Amino acid sequence: MTVAVASSKSKNITSAVDISAVQAFLPCETPDTWVEAALANQTTMLIDHANCEKKAASTAMTLLYRYFDRPELLHKLSRLAREELRHFEQVLAIMNKREIEYIHVTPSRYAVALRQGVTAHEPEKLVDTLIVGAFIEARSCERFAKIAPLLDEELSHFYTSLLRSEARHFEDYLRLAQTYAKRDISDRIAFFADQEAKLVLEPDSEFRFHSGPIRKENL
Repeated sequence: MTVAVASSKSKNITSAVDISAVQAFLPCETPDTWVEAALANQTTMLIDHANCEKKAASTAMTLLYRYFDRPELLHKLSRLAREELRHFEQVLAIMNKREIEYIHVTPSRYAVALRQGVTAHEPEKLVDTLIVGAFIEARSCERFAKIAPLLDEELSHFYTSLLRSEARHFEDYLRLAQTYAKRDISDRIAFFADQEAKLVLEPDSEFRFHSGPIRKENL
């Protein structure tokens, strides 16, 4: 199934699960060239998806330990960490069923590059970290919706089932950032939006779940 043919199915998915806030927050849409690379590299996509879920849980847990005196953060991120680990287990189960070995793959530059813009001092460091978390969760949600209509029934159902939780995670991170900033954070959101757009639109040498389009010579 081509990306163009799947457009109506994608609309059905996003209408069933409202991700309009996610789409409005992100600075750009995932390019179709990334979707095409994902379809051609589904084994790598699943392995890296598992890594992303594990890293998301780890990030939430790190924040729980570092900012243990913030009750709202503890409540939101403890729940998020449990959900991310559950998703990790679900991806592993699908991989096992398909006899896909969980091997090491190098991480994409996406999250690392975004975090390079995080301010070094508090409380701005926490606020920036939470904004970065919002972008990562929002992009994951958008990509699940983008690719789900093109996958086999099992993966399509699974990725569609993740939309609500990923959209909620994005909202949780953004609300926490706004809460602890105690000021307008639109300038920081705009800063990271600019960085995020470059990472999504500029070509990458290797396909990963959060990579940009793959250079033609690497396809």
